[in-house]
This record gives sequence, structure tokens and C-alpha cells, in this order.
Amino acid sequence: KKKKKKKPDIRKTKSFRREMTMRLTAYLLSAATIAIATPALAQNNTPEPSSPATQTTSPTAEASVTQDDSTITDIVVTAQGRAQALADVPVAISAISAETLQNSGANDIRQLNQLAPSLLVSSTGSEANGSARIRGIGTVGDNPGLESSVAVFIDGVYRSRSGIGLTELGEIDRIEVLRGPQGTLGGRNSSAGLISIISKAPSFDRISAGGEATYGNYDFYRFAGNINVPLGETIAARVDGVYVKRDGFYRDFTNNTDVNDRDRYFLRGQLLFEPNSDISLRLIGDYTKRNEKCCAATYVDRSVNQTIGNLNEPLASVNAGLGSPNASNGGAGNNIVNVIRDLGQPLNLVNRPGYSRDISVSPGRSFDGSTKDWGVSGQLDWNFGGTKLTSITAYRDYDSDQGSDTDYSRVDILYRAANGDSARRFRTFTQEVRLNGSLFDEKLDWLVGGFFANEKLRVLDNLRFGRDYGRFATCRLISGGALAQFYAPGSAGCITPTGRAVLSNALAPAVNSPFGAAGATIVRALDTLDAINDKGSTRDIYNQNSRNWALFTHNIFHVTSTLDLTLGVRYTNERKKFNAAFTNDNTGCVANQQALTPFLSNAGLAAVAGGIIGLSCQGNSTSELNGVRINSQRKEDQFTGTGILSWKPIDDLLVYASYSRGYKAGGFNLDRSALKLPTFSFASQGGAQALVGALQFAPETVNSFEIGAKYGTGPFSLSVAAFRQDFKNFQLNTFDGSVFIVQNINGCSSSLNGGDRDQSKFAAAGNFNAAAGTTGACQSGDVGYGVRAQGVELEASLVPARDVRVSLGATFTDTAYRENLVGTGAGAPLNQSLRKLPGQRLSNSADIVTTAAASWTPQIGGGYSALFYADTRMTSDYNTGSDLFPQKEQDGYAIVNARIGLRTPDEKFSLEFWAQNLTNVNYAQVAFNSPFQEGGTSAAFQDPQYPGSRQLFSQFLAEPRTYGATIRARF
Repeated sequence: KKKKKKKPDIRKTKSFRREMTMRLTAYLLSAATIAIATPALAQNNTPEPSSPATQTTSPTAEASVTQDDSTITDIVVTAQGRAQALADVPVAISAISAETLQNSGANDIRQLNQLAPSLLVSSTGSEANGSARIRGIGTVGDNPGLESSVAVFIDGVYRSRSGIGLTELGEIDRIEVLRGPQGTLGGRNSSAGLISIISKAPSFDRISAGGEATYGNYDFYRFAGNINVPLGETIAARVDGVYVKRDGFYRDFTNNTDVNDRDRYFLRGQLLFEPNSDISLRLIGDYTKRNEKCCAATYVDRSVNQTIGNLNEPLASVNAGLGSPNASNGGAGNNIVNVIRDLGQPLNLVNRPGYSRDISVSPGRSFDGSTKDWGVSGQLDWNFGGTKLTSITAYRDYDSDQGSDTDYSRVDILYRAANGDSARRFRTFTQEVRLNGSLFDEKLDWLVGGFFANEKLRVLDNLRFGRDYGRFATCRLISGGALAQFYAPGSAGCITPTGRAVLSNALAPAVNSPFGAAGATIVRALDTLDAINDKGSTRDIYNQNSRNWALFTHNIFHVTSTLDLTLGVRYTNERKKFNAAFTNDNTGCVANQQALTPFLSNAGLAAVAGGIIGLSCQGNSTSELNGVRINSQRKEDQFTGTGILSWKPIDDLLVYASYSRGYKAGGFNLDRSALKLPTFSFASQGGAQALVGALQFAPETVNSFEIGAKYGTGPFSLSVAAFRQDFKNFQLNTFDGSVFIVQNINGCSSSLNGGDRDQSKFAAAGNFNAAAGTTGACQSGDVGYGVRAQGVELEASLVPARDVRVSLGATFTDTAYRENLVGTGAGAPLNQSLRKLPGQRLSNSADIVTTAAASWTPQIGGGYSALFYADTRMTSDYNTGSDLFPQKEQDGYAIVNARIGLRTPDEKFSLEFWAQNLTNVNYAQVAFNSPFQEGGTSAAFQDPQYPGSRQLFSQFLAEPRTYGATIRARF
């Protein structure tokens, strides 16, 4: 754009200011015509001249975006390891420019949801647990032993888990979202896709600086700045910094604080050294610090999800038994609601919370957390003799600890103290080397390379039963069955004095105990359970060392001037070593196992004995593990690769067909609860070391087929892709209300006759099978893929008029489990908690997602310009729970962001007013089983509507509407 000559004398006149005001008013009124909102496929901006380092930062994808007032020019990416125009790359990519990110208000990868329809990023119990999904495929982030299905790279450096990207990123040049498995080129393998973030590099042009200040509701402050300084003809430096502070979205009245706040800062320094046109060295160092309270949850009630029904309603009288009506509408009630109410939980926050952000927290419990994330990297690009060498060396150090009121209720059932002993720590070294060039008169573009990573993961856990656990556990047991007549939450063991006398057989023979001579032992066990308060782990340590290396080649054969054949292959070798050391002071578990184990073989006593032991030893919390150490290791290797045939029948059209094989490493479930069921002691099972094999899970593989087309000319571009991806050993992590279950989901080509959908919990349900735990196995030769993701993606960009840009995106997916499922590659039965999965759509996978973004930047005279921008994401219904219980379903919704602003000549100063989630849509990121809060079993709550029986449910809410103003300056 040509700069208009300044006329300061005219701009100072009243008539000019009146004209400016009238024009601004008119533009504001007409902004509604532009607010079709949407994602940016590649909103373009005029880039500064780039150095080799900025052109080749990412091993997988990067883009340099340019823009004209009336056309969409080529976007340059290196998705295939070398610079190519996006329109010429036969790979499904969403390219998002710095301008689009700024307009949408995106500061971390979670906000990319508005801009890429096939991507969904959410977080659960901790910011470190963030999970990214592409085409409906992702990894639940609560267990760091599972690697991410969607890998995150920042400036070409692999980040150990996708949740690490949920932080400030500084000024970004561009972001690439690659869809489908990435298993050929450099960096870490990923089975679903990749997010590549490229920061703004130093420039040799001139000394420059920029800054911005933002204020918004929830007392939101954000300050960001940068300075670029050439230090000579061959060295340039750049520094970026961000500081953010905001009140929390949730209110904890018990402890007089707010939760889900922001208090963080970010610093990044860079040096760019270019001694000549053939050599470029870019050094980057960054540091992030966060001190924040996260992440609270609220109960799900019937106003949020109608399938809740009467789950959240208390019984009118617990003593009358589960068959008595509830207190509000005469329907069936839930005894567990009575229990938590009687122990101090406000009832209105259970059965009438709606989308209230008032949370239930026990006195003295905290969600305080601290995160430190720093690293250094160096990228060398060296052109010599027609060959280019790229080397990326990096070290990352990530440390995040987080306290929590883990039951999310006012009753103190479970907690993790915010003392630094509930943490995850990654120490990661990576090295990548690539060589690429051309041969045979440029008929062959070749690339070879290698990758090495050494990742040390340490997980600390201090999960303990809370101060109220013993009474909660005894009341749960007493209130949920035949002993309900003796329910007394104010008495020891939750038993009335009369009940104590009857059950202990003290009134025999006048009144005999239902447990006969075992009655006294049963009552003593209840008292032992009642005394399990503030017991559990103090500092469990899980260590995992992952060492992997890979060799790869990726070659493009130019068969003719319009026909290309791409062939790539990668060999990956993975070794993981694991060890754990436990600390635990729960002696009540050992005492009750010793006292009650003989009764487990007695049909009349097995249920009550098993119930007491299970609650005493939940999650294998037992002093039997105190001082115990276990260890193991696993090795695996995989060949992955790709083959692509692409054709350009005309200059503006590319069509292609591809096959890719992807891979995600296996590993260890870093959770002691997976070692065995809590009923029997470790000694009776041969000790903890003998059970360590139960923690392993297999690698996930995917075969992906894709056809697509890309068209771009003048003011219009369009890309279409149709895909089918089959996943074998799909790694699933599910919380069942008590423990996390990790299974490799596979399909069986022969019918299981309902063996993967039956259960042994509800005798009156149609799918009841007393032997359900042993049914549903499959012959190993019949085991195949367990998940299929297929669909169509469309993305389009349009410049219909000067200063107007529109981007549109749509993803139509059918990402579902096969009809007959098993839980391992060997064909072992599926866990009963996952019986809703066969034939159903995966969690967090909507069948239709559309995005749209529109911007209008009209000139308003005197070199001033206005900004009108809106984007939206519309999502159809989906289920947020990995077990697919209906109580976790989320209705479809649309999120709209908007921004208006005024810019001075050359955009040296700008003022913008913005809103995120403009219409204040309420929805849940994830719904889950409220820990341990499940009532008794009866026909009133059973399959198919209530697969969790009287299980309560909680949810992590998405962010509410936020709004504010931002002022920017650049020099």
C-alpha cells in the first residue's frame, strides 16, 4: 500500500474531526454486515523480509503469508521439509497468520479452536492436562504417561505434551495445523496431527519496537512488548515479553477466593547470526512462570443435561431405603446426595447449579499451582554445493505442580495438597538433522535426516483421603443397601446405636445380626473405615525415561511437469524405562483386608466385606505400598511412511491421493490404581513388582488414506480433503469415578454377540450377565483396527472487495468405534465401564463443525483506517466423556468473537474494543464422574439411561464472555 501524504494542518480542524466521527459511526453501524465470523485459513499480512532461519524454522510446517488488497497470494510452507507454495503441497494444512491470531485474540493454542474447524483443544483438572484433537482424535491429558496424539512444535522444537502449549506464546509469525498422521519427517511421531507455532524472528531492517496494553472484565490486565535491534550487519537481536493477570471465573466462598485465574509472565530472547547468504544461525531462549489456581468444576444438573433426571435429588428418607421417593418431585432419589448434604454439601450447588460458577470446596483445600517452563534452542541452516543442512538442537525444562480439592465437593473426600508434591516434570533434549537438495536436473527433490530425543519425566503424587472420607465412605455403604434403616451420619461408623447393637450381634438371640457370628468383625471393620481420614500418599514418585531415535527420508519425484510422486519412510526406535517409589500411611486398608478377606468366599458376606475393603483401599491406597519400589522397561520399533501422487491439470488446481502410516509410542500408566483391584492385598498377588506389567500399554498405529484438491486464483482459494483413518491399539484413558482406566481399543472382525456391551451390575437390565467380566474376548487373529475416522474438510478464502477478507471452514466427520470391541491387541475383553463405546462416535468429536471469519479494514481518511472483525465456530452435539455416558453429552453451540478498532497512519497506534464468546454461551469442556460419589444400585437407575447407576457428574466449564479494550503502538 502506498502511504498517503500527511496533512497535519487539516487533521487538526473541527470539520475534519466531525467527518471522522460521522464515518466511524457509519462503519460501526454497518459492521453487522461483516460479522459472518470465522477461522482463518490463511488471513494474509505483509511480512517483513525473512531470513533463512525464519523460512525454515519448523521441520514440519511453517508459512510466510503475503497479502494484496484484491488477491490472495501464495502461502509458503515447508510441510514436506522444503519451501513450497501451500497450493502446491498435497497435504491437508490450515495456515493461520499473525494478523488473524491478533484479531481473534488468540494467545495460546486453545484459542485456535475458532480458526481451524478440524481442531479442538480443551483442558481438564489442570492446565498441564490440556488435550488437542484433530479430526476427532486425541489423547485425554490426565495421565502424562500417554503421549499426545497431536504433537506441538514451537520454533521447530517438540513440546513433550500438548498441554504445555496452553500458555502465552509472545508475538507469533504464523501457526500451521497439519491434519492426519505425521510419521515420516523430523520431530516426534504423532498419530492424529501436528500444531507448529513459529515465533517472530529478529530482523536486520532497523531498530523497532512494539507494545500493547489490555484491560478487560474480571479485572483482566495484559501487557506485551517487543524490541528488535540489529547489532551489526550480521547479528540481530529480539526480545519479547508478556505479563497477564486476571481474576478467576469461579468463586470459592468457603475459602474466600476465586479459581481459574491468570497470573503469568513470559520472556523470550533471540539472536540471529547471518555471516553470509548461505549460513544462518538462530538462537532462542524463553522462560515462562505461572502462579495460578486451576481448575475448578461444578455439578451437572438436569437443566444442563436432561438425562440427569433425578440423579441429583436426595431421598426423602434414607432410612426408608432406596425404594423411597425423593424429596422434590416424588420420583426416585439418590442416597449419595443425602450423604454429601448431611456432611456439609450445600444442596443447591448439587441439584440446582445450572451454569453457576459458585463452586464447592472444602475448608482449607486449594487449587493453587505453580509452573515454570524454560528452554533454549539453536537452529543452523547452511547451504553448500546445492545441498542444505538444517540442524535443530534444543533443551526444555518443564515443571508444573497443582493442588486440588479432588472430589469437587464441600465434603473433604479427596485432595492433593498444593505443596509441590503433586507435580509433573519434563526434562527433554532433542536433536534433529536434515539434508536436502535436488538431483537429475531437479527431477528429484530428496531429503534425509535423523531425530533423537531423551525425555525424563517425573510425576509426583500426594493424593490423600480427606478429613471427612471415613464418615463419607461408611455413610455411602450404609445408605446404599439393606442397612439403610441404621443410617446415622452423626454417629461413629454412620450407624445408629441400635444398629450397632444389632449388627454386632450383641442382641442375639433376641435379635440376630444379618451377618451372624461375623457381625462384630464387620462392625469393627466399619469403625476402621470410619477412621480413615487424611490418609494416603505423601509423595509417590513415578519416573519414566524415554529415549527414541529415528532415521527418515522424504523424496519428491517430478515424473512430468504436472505429475509428482512423493515417497517417504521413517524408522523409529523407542525405549522407555520406568520406576516408581511409594509412600502411604493408610493402615486401615491393611487392617480391613486382613480382617475381612476370609469372608470373601462366603456368599452371604462377600458383598459387604468386598464393599468395606474396596472403600478402605480405593485406588490401591494402602500402607502395604509404603517404601515399595517397582521398575520395568519396554522397547519397540516401527516403520512409518507416506506415498502421495499429485497432479496439476492446470496451474491453479492441484489434486492428490495419499497414504500415510502413523504411530504413537506405547508406555506406562503412571497410576498405582492400575496395578490390581483393591480387594486383595499385594502380598496375595505376589507383590507389586510382579504386577508391574499391568501398567503397560501398546503403541497406537494408524493407516490413513486421503484424496484432496486445492484451487487458488486471484481473490479466491479453496481446498477440499476427504479422508479415512483406521486406528489400531487406540490408547484410551477413562476415569470411572474411582480410578483411571487405560486400554488399547481394538476391533474384532467376528461377532462378540454383545459380550462387549454386557454388564454384571444391574440384574434387571437387558444386558445383564453375571459373567460379564469374562465375556467378549476375541481370537488374536481376528483383532484389527478399533477406531475409524472419516470425513470431508473444506476451507476457503475470499477477497470480495478491497479491504474485505472472508475465510470459511467446515469439517464433516464420522469418527467412531467399531461394532465389536476388545481392550487389548491380544483380544482381551473390553472393560465394563466402556460398554457404551461399541459402534458409537468418539468423545469430543462433533459430526459437523463450521468456522467463519470476516474482516473489513476500510480507509477513513487522513491515513486512518478502521477494523471490523468477527469470527465464529459452530459445533454440533457431541459427548465430552471418554466412556460416552449420556450424562456427559454436550448440545451444539456457536461461539462468536468480535473486534472493532481505529488505526492511525501506518498503524503506529491502534485502539481496539473486543469481546470473546460475545453471546456468553455456556457449555462444558469436559464432564466427568464426580470422584467416589456414587449411590446404591437399584432398578430406578440402570442401563441404558444410567450406566453409572446413581453416579453424580461434574463438569469443567468453558470460559464465559470476556470483553475489554487494547491499545497498541509500534515504532
